Amino acid sequence: MNATAVVRDVVLLHGWGSGSRIWDDLAPRLAPRFRVHALPLPGYDAVSARAVSSLQVTVEYVARAAPRRCGVIGWSLGGEVALAWARRMPQQVERLALIATTPCFTGRPGWRCATAPAVLDEFGRALAADRDGTLARFVAVQARGDSRAQQVAGVLQQLYRSGPSDEVLAAGLAVLSDTDLRREIARVMQPALVLHGARDCIVPAAAGRRLAQALPHARFVLLRTCAHAPFLSRPRQVATLLREFFR
Repeated sequence: MNATAVVRDVVLLHGWGSGSRIWDDLAPRLAPRFRVHALPLPGYDAVSARAVSSLQVTVEYVARAAPRRCGVIGWSLGGEVALAWARRMPQQVERLALIATTPCFTGRPGWRCATAPAVLDEFGRALAADRDGTLARFVAVQARGDSRAQQVAGVLQQLYRSGPSDEVLAAGLAVLSDTDLRREIARVMQPALVLHGARDCIVPAAAGRRLAQALPHARFVLLRTCAHAPFLSRPRQVATLLREFFR
């Protein structure tokens, strides 16, 4: 009789505005080796229409929906949720892969590799005044500079058209504006893989590099031809890195 292989559970957490379908290409590439759970953040599915503007409540929400022990892959806002989750529930999160993630999205004293608070405030006002146009511009910025920008933008555009309510989007912006995990990351003891696109115009690569340096057990990988969504432009390469890390 052949021995049965142990299959690790891996949770995928999407970014702001996109929803869990962002993983439709990557998830099948991981599924032969792992049990994959693409979990929606609060407000991104029919079950939880309520907007949540608290990182702590978001962490509790995904923790309840996840397996008792799992690896976690977080992208952008999902990466911040993954970091906070790993810090607060180390008995549940075994390993951590962070894609285009920063511990602090908005600029603060001593932290310049970020978005200026005024820019994020203006984005929020533009979103309220012209949702479709603002999201289209946001998609373009996410894909800008990527070697496969047109392909990435096409996928993102479809997802953002069918995104969550205005209230959920505003709540997510509040989480991005308020979250600062810089003092906590030195206590995230799980093995971590930090993947970042060198051409990322949303979260500078310097933020990812500093995140990896502050995490006690992290490896940093810079994807030189990618922008903010490397798993969309280089899915095979990213899947290989993730399979090796979680294996």
